[in-house]
Amino acid sequence: MSDVLSMGAFALASSISPGPVNIVALGAGAQYGLRAGMRHVTGATVGFTLLLLLSGLGLHAFLARWPTFTKAIQWAGVLFLLYMAYKLAADGGQLRTERMTKGPSLTTGAAMQWLNPKAWVASLAGMGAYATNGDNGLIVQFAVIYFVICYASIACWAYAGSQLQRHFRDPKRVRFFNRSMALLLVGSAIYLIRA
Repeated sequence: MSDVLSMGAFALASSISPGPVNIVALGAGAQYGLRAGMRHVTGATVGFTLLLLLSGLGLHAFLARWPTFTKAIQWAGVLFLLYMAYKLAADGGQLRTERMTKGPSLTTGAAMQWLNPKAWVASLAGMGAYATNGDNGLIVQFAVIYFVICYASIACWAYAGSQLQRHFRDPKRVRFFNRSMALLLVGSAIYLIRA
């Protein structure tokens, strides 16, 4: 298998699998529509790609020297997931026209990646596997491949959510969906605590 295919397979497996960022993309698509959900997709992809590039350029060495910082990021991620779960669970499911134009921002998507231990593991493991020698050309190549695949993968989750949107005319359904997504985020937070 060529390096490009191997990099692509790694990026796809890491990006398409369920996780907090994809759960939020699904929820954003379902509640606000695909267009609004794509802000989250774009922010999450840019945030992850920046994390990946910095990992390749030496961030992993910094984290190896300062493991307390890594633990702090993990706990910040857990708290952020719990906060998002609370916001979803507390949402009353009111159907208002202005809700359709809102949704997660670019900044929220990027912040989720930086507070997501799954993203840290994927970026550090990916750069460790494909660019251990510090070759800037390989680092950039991997980041470009990952950007495209990550964007498409998270967008699939937002698209799937947007296809569910027609089922959310009733506030009860919206509340049920939001609380289900909140439980998934709490499950992700618990998993991170136990990892």
